Amino acid sequence: MFHAPVTLAKPPNLALRKWGRVREYYVYIMSNPSRVLYTGVTNDLERRVAQHKARRTSGFTRQYVVTQLVDFEPFGSIHDAIAREKQIKSWSRARKVRLILSVNPEWRNLSQE
Repeated sequence: MFHAPVTLAKPPNLALRKWGRVREYYVYIMSNPSRVLYTGVTNDLERRVAQHKARRTSGFTRQYVVTQLVDFEPFGSIHDAIAREKQIKSWSRARKVRLILSVNPEWRNLSQE
């Protein structure tokens, strides 16, 4: 029986740690109802988003109540993830908004899906 190959929208880029466990890192963009943007990097996206939602973060994200996950990208290497985070942070707000609109045009809170 023939099966068509399955393609993922965002294929995971996984790397093995020296003791054999798979490790994944994420660059993510959080927002709020006013569409203030925050870009970060983490190795546990679910935990980090929960911290933002519970306002257990300090500084900018706590002050602006940044609790909605609007975009994320997985990486198999922390070095690649940090490089991407720096790249996105260097962009203008308009370019960041275009990135979000390209994958999440309705600005859905992806942490609820």
